[in-house]
Amino acid sequence: MASEPFERIGGETVVLYADLRERLETFESMRSIASLPGKFITKSVKGITYHYFQATLSSGRVQLYLGKDNEDLRRLIGEQESGRKQVLADEKLFQRLGSQIIAGDVAPIPPEMARVIHRLADSGVFHAGGVLVGSVAFHILGTHYGVGWESASRTTQDIDIAGDTKVKIAVPDIQTDIPALIESLKMGFFPVPRLSNKEPSTSYAIRGKTLRIDILTPSRRNESAPVFIHRLNAAAQPLKYLDYLIEDPVTAVMISGNPCLIKVPQPARFALHKLIISHERSSTFADKKLKDIAQATALISLLKEDRPGDIEIAKSDLAKKGNSWIKKLNTACKQSGIDL
Repeated sequence: MASEPFERIGGETVVLYADLRERLETFESMRSIASLPGKFITKSVKGITYHYFQATLSSGRVQLYLGKDNEDLRRLIGEQESGRKQVLADEKLFQRLGSQIIAGDVAPIPPEMARVIHRLADSGVFHAGGVLVGSVAFHILGTHYGVGWESASRTTQDIDIAGDTKVKIAVPDIQTDIPALIESLKMGFFPVPRLSNKEPSTSYAIRGKTLRIDILTPSRRNESAPVFIHRLNAAAQPLKYLDYLIEDPVTAVMISGNPCLIKVPQPARFALHKLIISHERSSTFADKKLKDIAQATALISLLKEDRPGDIEIAKSDLAKKGNSWIKKLNTACKQSGIDL
């Protein structure tokens, strides 16, 4: 009998993960002026005191003018100073919990990759509708659902951020600037040129390293040219079936030395999406096809044991996309020997 493609994480570590996730969610919901990465400064001009807020944004250091000294501004400054101590204490607690989870035999996201993802989170990319996809999302999904993957868990150095060009009306139109925040990391990322000089880059890489950031978006009417997403201030590569993958994502924790909340696809949708795209890959991408199938198999195996209803819901949602989607899924399952 074949062994399962995953290994259960210890119960104590699962509890620690749930605790960390809950604390991070509370921290995010209670963000205040104390959470802002900056400080108040004062300037005296001709005997008059003026207040500014100095912050380092993705575009560089800025000073925002607040006004002349008054009681309201002094109260605001006091709130930031007193609240900052609690924010620092919370951040240290998150780091300690992250270390305890890693000690519980949970593989962390590699440091360089984690640094990029954390900056994306801090800059509001996931609040703006971004969803982490690809192998790193598969890695995070395993921890989120209490398992560590076996051979299928080989994480590439690609950070795939998927963002839709449409924003649901119920979601605030939060904006961020992906190119600027990537530049602010000072890690040597550069835009990867496309075959056509007329098309904007949708990928960023570092010379001499395999770490890469790809920005993706669902394809509309079989479009293939890059699409500009205004709320991310970045061009994205359209991909088929991506709209199904990133709909109603899961809030999970990226486990690293400095953990944070991110958005990843629902595991059942991730698995069915992997099966469909594995069927679409040509023989040139045989290795990627094998990884697609391995990750889909691992997730389906886990879901059948723990959450079988999720697979049925994901199939039902897929059927709403049209009969062609179901036919492609059935063909992929048959080719891969997978029984849903």
